[in-house]
Parts: sequence; C-alpha cells; structure tokens
Amino acid sequence: MAEEIKNEETREATEESEEVHEEKQEAVAEEKPLDKMTVKELREIGKEIPDLSGVTAMKKDELLAAIKKARGIEEEAPPAKEKKVKAAKGKVDAKALKGKIIQLKEERAKARQDKNKAQVDVLRRRINRLKKRTRKIA
Repeated sequence: MAEEIKNEETREATEESEEVHEEKQEAVAEEKPLDKMTVKELREIGKEIPDLSGVTAMKKDELLAAIKKARGIEEEAPPAKEKKVKAAKGKVDAKALKGKIIQLKEERAKARQDKNKAQVDVLRRRINRLKKRTRKIA
C-alpha cells in the first residue's frame, strides 16, 4: 500500500515537472529574440540562470554572450560589411598609414607636374587626414 502511494506521488511529480518544462519551452519560443531585448529584460533572464553572477554590472553585449552560452545558443556571425569595417579599423597601424602617405605624396607630385590643381587639393586633404590618424594611434 505504501509503495503504491509512493509510486503515485512520483508519477505526479514527474508529470508536473514535464508540464513545467513544456511551459518553459513555450515561453522561450514565444519571447522575442535576445538581440532585440532591452538590458532590463536581459538582466531578468540572467538572474534566473543560476550559474551567472554579476548580472547587474554587465553591459548588453556581455549579457547576450553569457545568456547565449548558458542556453547553448551559438553566436551568429555579423553581416560581412560590419565584419570588414571592424577588421580594417582594428588592424591599421602607423607603418601602414605612413606608407599610404608616401604613396599619396608621390601622386600629389605627379598631379603638380600635370598642373591638376583640383587633384592636388584632394590629395593634400587625404594626406592631412592620414597624418592626423597616425598621431591618434601614437
């Protein structure tokens, strides 16, 4: 008799846990994408994850990465244009800029010989901008 009661209780408990699990899956399916959520919404989700700590101090990018990692979601690659722009900004060094300045100076000298004042002016401005960038890097 006691075994039957225990069996019934365990069956009821497993049924309840399955229902709760299904409800959570439905809620996850119905909620908007993580990328579209606000920081407040992401923090609420982050607080529900037991392994995450320091959720209130995290920025949106950090929260997204942590939540996706906890849920087992793989990061989607950003569009190709954004990727190229970020890579170009990150890899620019002073030597590359100075090489470009030297090249532009040669073009400017040719434009002066050809008496192309408009081209000389354009090249002068480009050189000026590159010099400013080298100063910022240094």
